[in-house]
Amino acid sequence: MEAEVDKLELMFQKANSDLDYIEYRLEYELKRKHPDPAVTVLQDLSAIKSRYRTLYAHSESVAVEQKDTKSHIYATLNKTMTMIQELQKQTDLELSPLTEEEKTEIEQLKSHTTDL
Repeated sequence: MEAEVDKLELMFQKANSDLDYIEYRLEYELKRKHPDPAVTVLQDLSAIKSRYRTLYAHSESVAVEQKDTKSHIYATLNKTMTMIQELQKQTDLELSPLTEEEKTEIEQLKSHTTDL
């Protein structure tokens, strides 16, 4: 999931760079060919860039919240699994051996919690 967030962030950075270049080229061409309407177009472009930067800032905050939520979910799940194991030991319940699927899921959970 973090790789996807990083990829999205890189896409936003590239788009921002592309917008800067487009703005520069438009400004140059409009001033050279049509000095009067250039002001209106540049104002519109500035407004678009401002909206883009707002969207980018919002996406960054969403990514941070997503990472925090993911971390909290994994921590809660890990704590719950530990509590269940302790309860099983305390009540002397006979534990059935884990299936391969369960073992795989536990390993994945452990790897996620150590990554965070």
